Amino acid sequence: MEHQITIRSDQEELAATLHYPARTGAKNPIIIIAHGFVGSRIGVDRLFIKAARELSRQGYMVLRFDHGGCGESTGEYGAGGLDAMIDQTRHVIDYALSIDCVDPARVVLLGHSLGGAVAVLTAARDKRIKSLILWSAVAHPFNDIVKIMGKQRYEHAVQVGSADYLGYTFKPSFFDSLTRHQPLEQTRRFNGDVLVIHGTNDDVIPVDYCLLYQKLFWLRPQGQCDKEIIFQADHTYSSHQAYTKLVGTTVQWLRSIEQRKSDWHDWSI
Repeated sequence: MEHQITIRSDQEELAATLHYPARTGAKNPIIIIAHGFVGSRIGVDRLFIKAARELSRQGYMVLRFDHGGCGESTGEYGAGGLDAMIDQTRHVIDYALSIDCVDPARVVLLGHSLGGAVAVLTAARDKRIKSLILWSAVAHPFNDIVKIMGKQRYEHAVQVGSADYLGYTFKPSFFDSLTRHQPLEQTRRFNGDVLVIHGTNDDVIPVDYCLLYQKLFWLRPQGQCDKEIIFQADHTYSSHQAYTKLVGTTVQWLRSIEQRKSDWHDWSI
């Protein structure tokens, strides 16, 4: 069962889709999906639709949303920089936890590409997030996004006051926000379990970021971090084999942390 909803975030109305599992319990885990740069809650090749439906079949509630100015949401994308994206994600968490059948102890934030960086930055500030999943996550927001857009567009924005990219308008303040936020430095502030996944054929975001994230997450005093590098997978896991491995690994990991916590609870009693 799926519901199209609207979530208020300051002045913006964020379009979202809520997926219910076939069988709902008194309290259910929820996965919130944050899309990437100039993306939407649909995803390239319907990545987030397919993943959300599969995750819901596996017993999870799933909430995927469009950041302001993307997809069907109101506003201008990038107007408030990464700060606005973090705030919007936190408002989506507010909504998720207002649902009676959601278990506040099992809130999972899943971010893809720039959404991965936003997920890390949000989790570092919001203790309501208990687990984190990063798909092909950005590690250096300024360098990575400028590389995607092209250095000439960035220079044009600085010189003229704005630059166009795929119909979106970006001002210097957007790039300034990218320099202020360093997700790698914020990994130590999240104490929950983490899964990082990346593809070897990703020509947008380097696969080495997966190893770097895992190393830094392992330096924390608590919380585990697992990784999966998918052979020949591109940035959006567009092949059937890559997508199947992506979602299968994600589901298996979610089940493993549920089992781990259950075993620990039984042992502690």
